Amino acid sequence: MMTNNMEFVQRLKAARDYLHLSQEYVAKQMGLNRTSLVAIEAGTRKVSSEELRLFSEIYGWSVDELLYGNINEKKDMAMLFARSFSELTEQDQREIIDLIEFKRMLKEKRNHNAEQR
Repeated sequence: MMTNNMEFVQRLKAARDYLHLSQEYVAKQMGLNRTSLVAIEAGTRKVSSEELRLFSEIYGWSVDELLYGNINEKKDMAMLFARSFSELTEQDQREIIDLIEFKRMLKEKRNHNAEQR
Protein backbone atom coordinates (compact mmCIF):
# COMPACT_ATOMS: atom_id res chain seq x y z
CA MET A 1 0.00 0.00 0.00
CA MET A 2 1.54 3.31 -1.09
CA THR A 3 0.99 6.48 0.88
CA ASN A 4 0.07 9.78 -0.72
CA ASN A 5 3.02 12.11 -0.01
CA MET A 6 0.82 15.17 0.64
CA GLU A 7 -1.38 13.23 3.06
CA PHE A 8 1.76 11.99 4.81
CA VAL A 9 3.26 15.46 5.24
CA GLN A 10 -0.12 16.78 6.38
CA ARG A 11 -0.17 14.07 9.08
CA LEU A 12 3.37 15.02 10.14
CA LYS A 13 2.39 18.67 10.50
CA ALA A 14 -0.91 17.77 12.20
CA ALA A 15 0.91 15.56 14.73
CA ARG A 16 3.38 18.34 15.52
CA ASP A 17 0.61 20.94 15.81
CA TYR A 18 -1.52 18.63 17.96
CA LEU A 19 1.33 18.27 20.44
CA HIS A 20 2.01 22.03 20.32
CA LEU A 21 5.62 21.45 19.29
CA SER A 22 7.52 24.08 17.34
CA GLN A 23 9.37 23.28 14.13
CA GLU A 24 12.53 24.46 15.87
CA TYR A 25 12.03 22.00 18.74
CA VAL A 26 11.30 19.01 16.49
CA ALA A 27 14.18 19.83 14.16
CA LYS A 28 16.57 20.06 17.12
CA GLN A 29 15.34 16.72 18.53
CA MET A 30 15.96 15.12 15.14
CA GLY A 31 19.37 16.71 14.58
CA LEU A 32 18.05 18.73 11.62
CA ASN A 33 17.94 22.42 10.92
CA ARG A 34 14.52 24.04 10.86
CA THR A 35 14.76 24.61 7.09
CA SER A 36 14.95 20.85 6.53
CA LEU A 37 11.84 20.28 8.63
CA VAL A 38 9.99 23.04 6.75
CA ALA A 39 10.92 21.31 3.47
CA ILE A 40 9.72 17.94 4.80
CA GLU A 41 6.38 19.43 5.93
CA ALA A 42 6.03 21.18 2.56
CA GLY A 43 6.57 17.88 0.75
CA THR A 44 9.66 19.11 -1.08
CA ARG A 45 12.12 16.92 0.82
CA LYS A 46 11.92 13.17 1.25
CA VAL A 47 12.10 11.55 4.67
CA SER A 48 14.66 8.86 5.41
CA SER A 49 13.70 5.74 7.32
CA GLU A 50 15.72 7.00 10.31
CA GLU A 51 13.87 10.35 10.21
CA LEU A 52 10.57 8.49 10.02
CA ARG A 53 11.57 6.52 13.11
CA LEU A 54 12.45 9.75 14.91
CA PHE A 55 9.14 11.38 13.95
CA SER A 56 7.38 8.31 15.32
CA GLU A 57 9.33 8.51 18.58
CA ILE A 58 8.89 12.27 19.07
CA TYR A 59 5.19 12.35 18.19
CA GLY A 60 4.28 9.09 19.90
CA TRP A 61 2.62 7.78 16.73
CA SER A 62 3.53 4.51 15.07
CA VAL A 63 5.17 4.61 11.65
CA ASP A 64 1.95 3.08 10.27
CA GLU A 65 -0.09 5.93 11.80
CA LEU A 66 2.23 8.51 10.26
CA LEU A 67 2.37 6.88 6.83
CA TYR A 68 -1.22 5.68 6.43
CA GLY A 69 -3.26 7.56 9.00
CA ASN A 70 -4.37 4.51 10.98
CA ILE A 71 -4.74 6.33 14.29
CA ASN A 72 -5.85 4.59 17.44
CA GLU A 73 -8.21 7.04 19.20
CA LYS A 74 -7.63 5.54 22.65
CA LYS A 75 -3.90 5.92 22.23
CA ASP A 76 -4.46 9.47 21.00
CA MET A 77 -6.46 10.33 24.13
CA ALA A 78 -3.89 8.67 26.37
CA MET A 79 -1.10 10.72 24.77
CA LEU A 80 -3.03 13.95 25.26
CA PHE A 81 -3.75 13.00 28.88
CA ALA A 82 -0.10 12.15 29.57
CA ARG A 83 1.18 15.41 28.11
CA SER A 84 -1.45 17.47 29.93
CA PHE A 85 -0.94 15.58 33.19
CA SER A 86 2.80 16.27 33.20
CA GLU A 87 2.11 20.02 33.02
CA LEU A 88 0.07 19.99 36.26
CA THR A 89 1.32 20.68 39.75
CA GLU A 90 2.04 17.70 41.99
CA GLN A 91 -1.07 18.48 44.03
CA ASP A 92 -3.27 18.55 40.91
CA GLN A 93 -1.71 15.29 39.71
CA ARG A 94 -2.46 13.67 43.10
CA GLU A 95 -6.09 14.84 42.90
CA ILE A 96 -6.47 13.32 39.44
CA ILE A 97 -4.91 10.04 40.58
CA ASP A 98 -7.30 10.02 43.55
CA LEU A 99 -10.24 10.64 41.20
CA ILE A 100 -9.13 7.78 38.94
CA GLU A 101 -8.87 5.45 41.94
CA PHE A 102 -12.32 6.57 43.13
CA LYS A 103 -13.85 5.97 39.68
CA ARG A 104 -12.19 2.53 39.56
CA MET A 105 -13.71 1.64 42.96
CA LEU A 106 -17.16 2.77 41.79
CA LYS A 107 -16.86 0.61 38.69
CA GLU A 108 -15.83 -2.42 40.76
CA LYS A 109 -18.76 -1.82 43.13
CA ARG A 110 -21.20 -1.57 40.20
CA ASN A 111 -19.80 -4.76 38.67
CA HIS A 112 -20.04 -6.55 42.02
CA ASN A 113 -23.66 -5.37 42.53
CA ALA A 114 -24.55 -6.49 39.00
CA GLU A 115 -23.13 -9.95 39.71
CA GLN A 116 -25.22 -10.20 42.89
CA ARG A 117 -28.50 -9.74 40.98
